[in-house]
Amino acid sequence: MNALQGIEGQLEWQQLPSPTLSAGEIRIQVAAAGLNRADLLQLAGNYPPPPGAPQTLGLECAGVVSEVGEGANWKVGDKVCALLPGGGMATEVVVHGQHAIPVPERITMAEAAALPEVWATAWCNLFELAGLKPGEKVLLHAGASGVGSAAIQLCKAFGNPCWVSVGSVERLDYCVALGAEGGVDRHTGLEGLRDFGPYDVILDPVGAGYAALNLDLLNRDGRWVLIGLMSGREAQFDLAKVLSKRITLIGSTLRNRDQAFKSRLMAELGARVWPLFTEGKLKPNLEQQFAAKDAEAAFAALSSNKVNGKVVLILDKNLV
Repeated sequence: MNALQGIEGQLEWQQLPSPTLSAGEIRIQVAAAGLNRADLLQLAGNYPPPPGAPQTLGLECAGVVSEVGEGANWKVGDKVCALLPGGGMATEVVVHGQHAIPVPERITMAEAAALPEVWATAWCNLFELAGLKPGEKVLLHAGASGVGSAAIQLCKAFGNPCWVSVGSVERLDYCVALGAEGGVDRHTGLEGLRDFGPYDVILDPVGAGYAALNLDLLNRDGRWVLIGLMSGREAQFDLAKVLSKRITLIGSTLRNRDQAFKSRLMAELGARVWPLFTEGKLKPNLEQQFAAKDAEAAFAALSSNKVNGKVVLILDKNLV
């Protein structure tokens, strides 16, 4: 099979042996794979795959089931999208059958490739780990990102007003169009976020640079969910505020979760979120798609921090 590797900071397509298929697994002929910031980090050598995961880039894909292992509840020809620990940017991938979900009706294969990682991340962190309740207020840092775009729509669909911090006025307009109540352009200052708070939940991929402000912005019994370290890993903040407000700090990663956790998460997505795509209440937010030969341009687009929503790499144009 043809697979995209990150070797010493460079992208390289390589011919690799097809992965073996075990009980409970399915083989997917990949139509398209979504790009995520984790792929950028892996390419830079800062985010190695979990033990046993493929070295091939790609944490999500969409395609057609080409082989079914014993006990997997799929059939050859099914159109699926899948959450992966790696391996999505290849002509084929093997994944546990419970980590795949049918491609929603009215959604293209390219759009479906943009769904599993960011929607699983947004749902898991907001509604499962943070226990978001209807009516609670949410702040989303990097609101125009793939995860942010999904989180805004989930908040709107489930009755949670949300605000965002973003990198430009244009991106703020994009977030408001998706359903955010408002927010700020970080280049003109984050202090304006105080006008909309306090917030019950903050979803934060930024880390150190926003740590002290997050504590100020959170409501009593607020939950700060840390999912990234874009501004660094070391922060200073007042622990007395954590105590007095009874704040919960939740560190969260998805890629290295065990099989059972991901199976439960994907089942929850399939039951509660995927029907909303079919009903037209949610949309994938696919902004750009690139042919496999243009992988470097795809990675450059994502790393520019100017993409609203998702970037997808097309592996098989005949399936898209």
